[in-house]
Amino acid sequence: MMPLPAKFIIYPTLLLLLTTSNSCTTLSYYQQSISGHLEIMQKSRPIALILTESDIAPELRNRLQQVIAIRKYASAVLFLPENNSYSTYVDLGRQHVIWNVVATPEFSLEPLNWCYLIVGCLTYRGYFSKAEAERYSQELKDGGYDVYIAGVTAYSTLGWFADPVINTMLQYDSTFLARVIFHELAHQLIYFADDTEFNEAFADMVAEYGVRRWLQDNNLSKESTEFEQSLARENEFNQLVFKYKAELEILYQSNRDKAELRLQKQVVFEKMYRDYEQLQISWHGPDDYKSWFSSGVNNAKLALILTYKNLVPGFNDILIRYDYDLRQFYRMVTKLADCDKTARRQFLASDLLDHDC
Repeated sequence: MMPLPAKFIIYPTLLLLLTTSNSCTTLSYYQQSISGHLEIMQKSRPIALILTESDIAPELRNRLQQVIAIRKYASAVLFLPENNSYSTYVDLGRQHVIWNVVATPEFSLEPLNWCYLIVGCLTYRGYFSKAEAERYSQELKDGGYDVYIAGVTAYSTLGWFADPVINTMLQYDSTFLARVIFHELAHQLIYFADDTEFNEAFADMVAEYGVRRWLQDNNLSKESTEFEQSLARENEFNQLVFKYKAELEILYQSNRDKAELRLQKQVVFEKMYRDYEQLQISWHGPDDYKSWFSSGVNNAKLALILTYKNLVPGFNDILIRYDYDLRQFYRMVTKLADCDKTARRQFLASDLLDHDC
């Protein structure tokens, strides 16, 4: 991503070594996926060993100690998988670990899908090289698609490997770090093939709730206040996206010719930016999304946010109905594996404690 604002988090879930090619994939893509992942695994070193070294930078020592505490909390309190993930560290010397390509048709908010063995179909395609991501993006643009390249800080192998802590995860504050770790471990706990929107919303909600509890349990009142303020801005931004999603869908379903659709599409994006400017003034604080708008808005950018945020309210409602009992919440979400996509979404929108698919 651009990168997205530090507190607006998007994380990909990739199982890079367990994919099989289909008619739309190439050998070079899998070669870069495998080599990129292997580089990370080979360069990773145990955090416990790094902390014994006398020449470690004080800031890095502090951050890695935070990782250990956050990792323990994730399993002990949030009941997330207890394994060797986030017990090693690697510095890649770059700001992003992967660049995800997201694409939509010119007059649609439905993202393209790329399909893989085990994980099923995903609504993004990840590259360990920004140049490779840009080359593929240009191919899609030449084919008439709206395209967005999203630089990201972490990815999950869904428990098939012990995912390391990467320097890209440490570039912001401890709240960001906790949210990343909780999100990725949530993917290891529950993941349904072919349903990116469901998986990402589940992990996003678990991470948000997890950070709230972690801050409260550690009496980090200042950080808790800042987190709530950040979430309030994030939620207002999401509502802005939902508002213009509805407007664009009406436009795209109209009978206007392509030239008129292109013109009106840009009018909608300009209106969205003006609304954001007014929204930002009301915040009296950080301009979290200025850079997101500065590179231009298109369908692919909106589609990425909708993928991660559209179903979050439904998961929040379920957790509330279970009185914040995470174990019951996880059991119920796991049972939704028996449902198709439509039934899952119907349950998320209901006020039921159980479902019948």
